[in-house]
Amino acid sequence: MPDASPRRRLLFVHAHPDDETLTTGLTMAHYVDAGHDVHVLTCTLGEEGEVIPPQLRHLAADREDRLGPWRREELRRAMDRLGVTHSVLGEDPASGVFSRYRDSGMAGTPSAAHPDAFAGADLADAAALLAAHLRALDPDVVVTYDAHGGYGHPDHIQTHRVTMEALAGLGAQAPAAFCIVTPQAWAVQDRAWLAGHVDPADAPLHVPAPGEDYPPSVVPDDVPTHVVEAPQLVPVQAAALGEHATQVRVFDGYYALSNDIAARLSGREAFVRVDPGTGRRLVAAGAARHTGLLAQEGER
Repeated sequence: MPDASPRRRLLFVHAHPDDETLTTGLTMAHYVDAGHDVHVLTCTLGEEGEVIPPQLRHLAADREDRLGPWRREELRRAMDRLGVTHSVLGEDPASGVFSRYRDSGMAGTPSAAHPDAFAGADLADAAALLAAHLRALDPDVVVTYDAHGGYGHPDHIQTHRVTMEALAGLGAQAPAAFCIVTPQAWAVQDRAWLAGHVDPADAPLHVPAPGEDYPPSVVPDDVPTHVVEAPQLVPVQAAALGEHATQVRVFDGYYALSNDIAARLSGREAFVRVDPGTGRRLVAAGAARHTGLLAQEGER
C-alpha cells in the first residue's frame, strides 16, 4: 500500500551508475510507486568499471576510455524505468562537463592517482558541491552508504564522507539521513536462497558459501533502524538493473557483476538512521524498526 504521508522528496547519493539500483533500487521504486519525489545524485560516471559484454569492451578505460558517457546513458535508461530524477555531481552539460570527478577504481590501482579521481578529491570542495545540490533540491531524506562504503570501494567511502560533510554544513536545516546496511539474518537467508535457485546453466557463477566472509555493510540484526520490504517490485528493480548491461547480468531473482558472484534480488532493503551532523547512529541498537523512511521519522 502507498504511504499515507504527504508527498515528500528523497535523495539517494551514490558513487557510480548502477550502484543506485543495486543497493536502493527497490526503495526508490517503492517511493515512486507511493507518489513521492525521488532523486539520485551520482558522484562519478564509473569510467573504470569492468565491461561484461565482449562487444563493448572497447569502451573500457584501458582501451578507448569512453565508458563514462556510455554508463551515463545506462543510468538515464535505468532511472526512466524507475521514474527517478537523476543528476551527476558537478555536471554542466551546457559547457560539455558531464562529471566533475572521475571513477577512482580500486585502491592501489593507477586510476586512483588520476588528478580527478573522486577518492582523492578535496573533501571541502566536493562537499560544497553536494551541499549546493542539497540546498537547491531541499530533500526530506538523504540516503547513502555507511562509513565502509558498503564493501570498501574508495569511491563509496568517499561518497559517505562527502555526503556527511555536506549534511553537517546544513546544520539545523539538514534532512533526515540514512546509511545502507544489511542485517546478518537477511544475508544468511539470501545465501541459502541462492544455493537453491541459481541455475547451474548460469555457470561459472559462484554462490558464496555460508562460511565465506560478508561485506562490512552486513551488520548485526539489531543495527538497522528502518526497512523497506516490497517483493512485488523486484521485477521493476530487475528491469532497471538490466539497463546497466555493461556492469550487470540479471537472472530470475538474482544478478551477477563482472566478478561472477551471484547475489539475490531479495525484495527488501535496510537502513540505519544517523545524525546528519556527526554520522553517528541515532537509535540505540535493538530498538524497534520502522517500516519505510518517511512519516514521523523523516521529519527534520
